[in-house]
Amino acid sequence: MKAKIFRPSKTAMQSGRAKEKSWKLIIDDGSHQTKDPLIGWNGGASTKSQVNLFFSSKEKAINYAERHKLDYDVLESSNRRIISKSYADNFK
Repeated sequence: MKAKIFRPSKTAMQSGRAKEKSWKLIIDDGSHQTKDPLIGWNGGASTKSQVNLFFSSKEKAINYAERHKLDYDVLESSNRRIISKSYADNFK
């Protein structure tokens, strides 16, 4: 099983950046999902791919993966550059 550790980016529905501080660990066990033809629900044989774990730091997420003997990849996020400009620049 392979785990990915990353910082999730904010969604388009969020204006704040509070959820960007946590680190997320997801497990990819390689199982495929199947679609039910009658209802249209997705299903699979393994529930490990449905588990999302959140940690307050990258070190805690790495420590969890090592304790549970998971192969992991750490995906570093790029820092957001904020270009300060005045409100009047919107009308030029």
